[in-house]
Amino acid sequence: MPVRNEKAAARSFLEVLYEDDYFPDHVLDKGRAILVALCERVEAKRPADLAALYALTQAATEEFNALEAEFEAAGSEIETVAREEIGGDFWFIAQAYGFHDADVEKLIATRAW
Repeated sequence: MPVRNEKAAARSFLEVLYEDDYFPDHVLDKGRAILVALCERVEAKRPADLAALYALTQAATEEFNALEAEFEAAGSEIETVAREEIGGDFWFIAQAYGFHDADVEKLIATRAW
């Protein structure tokens, strides 16, 4: 199902990372897919409060945790720049769907990166 939220649909997720050859595009594509799927889940489940949103974002964060091995296999890693970009995209998603009080650290609380 395509993302219906105009802000989210127009977002170029992980844009800064795609500009850096250190980060392999084929792994970034998987990360972008996680973020798009998160938008789709937010639209489908319509979380009523921050706790429900955090459950969705933390599950997506677990998916990013699983990508760490793929980054490493490609000679890369989720390091400071990547952490900031990924966290920023999670925060953007929360904002785009009206969760203006979302705490970025709680959005990605389950991160291992």
